[in-house]
Order: sequence, then C-alpha cells, then structure tokens
Amino acid sequence: MTASPAQSIEKPAQDAGQRRTVVEAKKLSLTFQTADSPVYALSEIDLQVEHGEFVSFIGPSGCGKTTLLRAIADLEQPTAGSIEINGVSAHQARLDRSYGYVFQAPALYPWRNIERNVTLPLEIMGMPREEREERARKYLELVDLAGFAKKFPWQLSGGMQQRASIARALCFDPEILLMDEPFGALDEIVRDHLNEQLLKLWDKTRKTVVFVTHSIPEAVFLSTKIVVMSPRPGRIIDVIETNFPRDRTLDIRETADFLEIAHRVREGLRAGHSYDD
Repeated sequence: MTASPAQSIEKPAQDAGQRRTVVEAKKLSLTFQTADSPVYALSEIDLQVEHGEFVSFIGPSGCGKTTLLRAIADLEQPTAGSIEINGVSAHQARLDRSYGYVFQAPALYPWRNIERNVTLPLEIMGMPREEREERARKYLELVDLAGFAKKFPWQLSGGMQQRASIARALCFDPEILLMDEPFGALDEIVRDHLNEQLLKLWDKTRKTVVFVTHSIPEAVFLSTKIVVMSPRPGRIIDVIETNFPRDRTLDIRETADFLEIAHRVREGLRAGHSYDD
C-alpha cells in the first residue's frame, strides 16, 4: 500500500527506552495584564520535547513563539497549566543552569573582548580564570571563531557576533539551547551558512535545541520537529516531525520531501488564521 503524504514524512519511531522528555508543557496558558485590557499570549499549550531533538516554533508575529520560549526559560510565568524541565519546575531548571539562551541580538559588551564576553557566565559562577580561558578556546573553536578571542565585538561581522553569543550560551555546558530568532537580522547568504554551521554544532554537541523562527525554509531545514502556532492567543495547531539525516546540506531544500513538509507548514499557518483573535 502506498503511504499517504502525512505518513511519508513521519519520523521513525524510537525505542521507548531511548526516549526522555526534557521539556513538557501541559495546558499552559499565559496572559499579560496591561493598563487597558489583558493580552492573551498563549492558550492551553501541550508540548513535549525529547532529549536531543531540534524543535522549531514557527508562526506569525505576535503568536507567542518567544513567550513560549521565555516560559521554558523561566523568564515568563504561566498563568495556568504547568511546564517542567527534566521533571522539575522551569524555575529550578534555571537555577540548575539547564539551558543556555541565545537572543535575537548578540548582546555582547563592546568593552569586553570576545573571550571575555564568552566567559562572562563563568565569571559570574566563580570559575577559575584558567578554566574559563580553556572553555573559551573550546567553544570559540566549536563555532569557528578560533583566533578571534582577543577581538572586540565591533571588529566582527554580525554573523560572527551571533556565533560568539552561541559560544557564550554553550560555555557552561547546558543540556538545552534556547534560541530566539538568532539569525533573523542577517542576510540570506549569511543565514544559510549559519544554518549549516548550527546543524553541525547540534550534531557535535548532541544538545536539545528549541528554536524560534519566522522562516519556513529555516524551520524545515533545521528541525526534527516543527511546532506550528496560530495567531494570538498562541495555540499549537500542528506538530510536524521530519526524518532528514543529521548531516544534511542545503541541497536538501530541493527535494520532494522537503517541499512537502514546507507545504504542510504553510498550510498550517494559513489554517491558523481561521481562529478568532
């Protein structure tokens, strides 16, 4: 029997013994109280992220993608429902330094060189200088910035600055990497290059990555799982799993499977607009 399109793009089932839930949200809702009226940002989010997955949130502007990421990071508190990281509260996971966070802008201090920007979290943790410098060398090499440790942010391109911010997020070896549209401000050529580098980084480190994007091609290219969200209040309207090889290149974007998944994401985004705001 010929598989249906939906069946053909499903990820092969993993052995239950190898699966471990890292992020679990149940009926999570979040409302912001403002001076004139409440803003309903998220509504009854149910989500599971397994260890080692690369999960992307995609949806229209204002749908709550970043709010959901910030709730995982304990930077926003849900008003209903629950969220756990490795079986503990998001607050405890933050205290345990379970995640590193990469913001939309690199947020590097201009008066600190790249090495000292990368090691800032380690300084705060009280790590000895020699170990901080060793970690900076390791993670700058991992993001292809070996030799740039003594440069200052203004001496690097935008893409290089963002790679430095990724090294900073990884320097204390968190299990989870949270990324809020890190390449959104970059041109398409640089963005494509960084997408390929990020996949190699994910493959080397085996981190669990949760990634926010507005780009359908970026979401499909990077992800093992794509979470499609509706306009505000943010709801999950589709979860699409992929089975692309870990060592994929940009050429995969021309394949039938890639285009089929991209079409499903696009249709989900269109369907999401049928919800009432």
